[in-house]
Amino acid sequence: MIRDRRRAWTPLAEVAAGKEDGLMKISAVIPVYNEAESLVRLHEELSTVADAHDYDMEIVFVDDGSDDGTWEQVESLAARDTRVQGIRFRRNFGKAAALRAGFQVAEGEVVFTLDGDLQDDPAEIPHFLEAMEQGLDVVSGWKKVRHDPWHKVGPSRIFNWMVSRVTGVRLHDHNCGFKAYRRPLLSEIRLYGEMHRFIPVLAAAKGWKVGEVVVNHRKREFGKSKYGVLRMVKGFLDLLTVSFLTGFGQRPQHFLGTLGLVAFAAGGIGLSVLTGCWVVTRTVDGYELLHLHQRAVFYFSIVSLLLGSQFMSVGILAEMMTAHRSRDEGFYSIAEQTGTTQDDPETSPDR
Repeated sequence: MIRDRRRAWTPLAEVAAGKEDGLMKISAVIPVYNEAESLVRLHEELSTVADAHDYDMEIVFVDDGSDDGTWEQVESLAARDTRVQGIRFRRNFGKAAALRAGFQVAEGEVVFTLDGDLQDDPAEIPHFLEAMEQGLDVVSGWKKVRHDPWHKVGPSRIFNWMVSRVTGVRLHDHNCGFKAYRRPLLSEIRLYGEMHRFIPVLAAAKGWKVGEVVVNHRKREFGKSKYGVLRMVKGFLDLLTVSFLTGFGQRPQHFLGTLGLVAFAAGGIGLSVLTGCWVVTRTVDGYELLHLHQRAVFYFSIVSLLLGSQFMSVGILAEMMTAHRSRDEGFYSIAEQTGTTQDDPETSPDR
């Protein structure tokens, strides 16, 4: 499936043809955490794919605080193969941090991410590149046939369905770590927390074209899963964050202010009705005197007014922070430029 957003792009074959050696350079960024048993075989499989298809491949292992000899394996591979780079964290910082560190050193025209547990099959790399030749900027793997326990597959499918419905980026497997990106878009995506699984969503919000390919998913042979029950809770909270950032990141008052107006209106209507009833009971004979403080709706109305004013106040503060940040950070994404305006000091917007 393709989320179609018009954007200028250069075919990968033209990129490779423009290089001196005519080889396409790709990067494989692999976060690892206690994966010592699988790294040698993973390196062999990646090397086989690179040699078979004439890829100029670099392999970046990011050791996220392992304590099982993983770093020693990375050092050994780097000593034998100049294509291998290693980054070691002082402690476990999480997958998003590991990917961000790998992206900063990756030099390939296309950057792949895959896990180090051998469940992702490097033989699928050419299929990702074929999808990119059709105009995609982000290609996500879809583990159509999964070899995971049912207690992981079920919640994952629910989460993927929810992400697709909420964000509008309809992928079957947002959680799949096997993905490919055009390198320029990675400079526009800020990773932190657990945001790595939402890179396609963040990219689509910038106008990049996102799609998916079916990939071979293999059974786990070494180690154990790094994800527990809390992953669903964290994923749901991150989904709320991403939905707000992509929908209202540059106009927070539209969201917070709307909530404030609704609460303010509800409180105002409630108090107005109570006031009218109180006047009637004071001026018309036969009505029992209404005591406002004895009515629950009176307190609900007061709380609604307070919430409404707080939402609107927070919205104004958020708008001021967004306006200040936008002076230094580009919230847009430029597809291409032409002419000399950008180089002409007389027409520069800074003058």
